[in-house]
Amino acid sequence: MSFKIDRGLFKYDFIDHHAILCVPVDADVKEIRKRYLQIARRLHPDSRFTESDEQKQLGNELLSKLVNPAYEKLAGDRTRTEYILILSQIGKRLLQESASLTLTTDLAKELVQSANFEHVYKSAIAKLAQSQYDSLDQVQQVLAQISELNLVYLMRSASKTSAVPPLSAQPKVQSGTPQPSTPKNTLPEPAPAPVPAPPKEDTVVEQYFRRAQSLIDKNQFAQAKVELQDALKLEPKNSRCHSLIAMVYLRQNQLKMAKIHFENALKLDPSDETALKWKPKIDKALAQQPSDHKVTSSANNGDKQPDKSGSGGLFGGLFGGKKK
Repeated sequence: MSFKIDRGLFKYDFIDHHAILCVPVDADVKEIRKRYLQIARRLHPDSRFTESDEQKQLGNELLSKLVNPAYEKLAGDRTRTEYILILSQIGKRLLQESASLTLTTDLAKELVQSANFEHVYKSAIAKLAQSQYDSLDQVQQVLAQISELNLVYLMRSASKTSAVPPLSAQPKVQSGTPQPSTPKNTLPEPAPAPVPAPPKEDTVVEQYFRRAQSLIDKNQFAQAKVELQDALKLEPKNSRCHSLIAMVYLRQNQLKMAKIHFENALKLDPSDETALKWKPKIDKALAQQPSDHKVTSSANNGDKQPDKSGSGGLFGGLFGGKKK
């Protein structure tokens, strides 16, 4: 079954894990785990909510495709921190587009106008959690409703630290409303000067990339590789990340892995200068490597194994220096 939701944060091609678990955006790990266990018990095949075979199947799919991934994302300290950072960026971006916001539920509209929006938000979330998975056929509609609340809450929270006025203070012009006309024999007022767009914030992937570059500059290649691997999980088609992680593998003398990522970088961006420079050198170095048979024979004869430390051999040949 496809769980397609086109409202709230889901509308922006974003998986709203907080909506899936029906916990507030600022929920801590203890609250998240408690809520997950409640949902897991409700969706278990032996639960009274999944009596028919069809309901059992639907409950299993909800648990495996939505609930378990949401819990995994929000239960880990690092993944939750990264996810909250993305939510914060989304809130700031949507705040700029709030004039065109379309809400479909009364709860979300009430949250827009509420002075004490934090209390209204958490009360609404707690109430919806009581029956969120009671009717499995209606789960997607409930998720959409919760996600609308999360969307409004994020924008209201962003407005507290932004120069943009909150939603409730922004004038809204309904389509079809007659506009005042310019009186005859008078000059129209000059149009207001355009407001400059806010500076573009780094995406999460860009932050990974910058941290990795900084680590590479310090010769901390293992940590840099972890940062770039995480970045590629978010954007597997990012040519810059492929090219940079290829350089990390190259500095670690892992030529085959470097070649793979340089090839990926060139597929995504045929003009990538780093990949164009280093891939031919790696191809040449790999072609000059002895076969596994020859290496094994040398080892059996008591000969010294090829140097894999990076202090010489292929790495020294490519970079002309020792690995740090």
